[in-house]
Amino acid sequence: MGSFPGHVLPGTLFLVVGMWHTWCSVMRYISNPKSFRVRVWNPVPGFDWRFKYLELYVITIGSFIDMCIELFYSTHLKWFVNGILNPQHMNNFEHGGMLLMFFVLGLILLLSEKTSFLPLPEGALCLIASTAFCVEYFLFYFHSTTHQGLEGYYHLILVLLIGLCIASTVTGALMPTSFPVDLFNGIVITLQGLWFYQTAFTLYGPMMPDGCWLKGDEIMCHSKESEVRGELLANFQLFSLVLGVLVATVGAYCYADSKFGGSDLQSSQVSRDDDDA
Repeated sequence: MGSFPGHVLPGTLFLVVGMWHTWCSVMRYISNPKSFRVRVWNPVPGFDWRFKYLELYVITIGSFIDMCIELFYSTHLKWFVNGILNPQHMNNFEHGGMLLMFFVLGLILLLSEKTSFLPLPEGALCLIASTAFCVEYFLFYFHSTTHQGLEGYYHLILVLLIGLCIASTVTGALMPTSFPVDLFNGIVITLQGLWFYQTAFTLYGPMMPDGCWLKGDEIMCHSKESEVRGELLANFQLFSLVLGVLVATVGAYCYADSKFGGSDLQSSQVSRDDDDA
């Protein structure tokens, strides 16, 4: 069973990184469509070296803090009982393992970009990032905490979104010049962060569907009809989030095109027309 902070904290990390990735993907394509390349991370332009790697610091430090909360604060250091892992905290151990992978991903990206010890190509970094998403996928798919009923439905949608993150990241390694792939990767990471938030507010906050309630560590519903109604509400929430993210992405593209596109896009269009002629 999860908690409100347990969903909001990782949700914030995915949301921030996903939104930044989406915006940078749009900006890089509008700036120079011909030289566009898929990127696992995006530097902050216009600042010195201390802020250039801000995204990597957010991934590394954010996942490390969240991991420490799961392994140290939530368990109260009671890791073992009678010589075995404490079964009451298996949920925290699993979440800590998932966050460890994103922490390792952040370290690998920092080593690859800032040092000469691990100079990896972008395709390899995409595959390493997909490995972190795979660990997250397997965690929520084979969770020691049995997700059933309405809670299980919300986590099923989360698993599907994680699967899309894996697919888009792997495809980025196979199609390194594809703008749609890179943009889609940012969109699904954003949606994953938003769905963490939606799950927190619905199952552990003020948006619990009528006829269902939180009892101890379980989501209970008065009847099967109440549970189905909650699942239909989840479908509507997902549709609303997808629509909102798509509208925001199109708006960001139009804004970036009007502010920064101009001559670069026009010249590329003229060259394409000349080639067609």
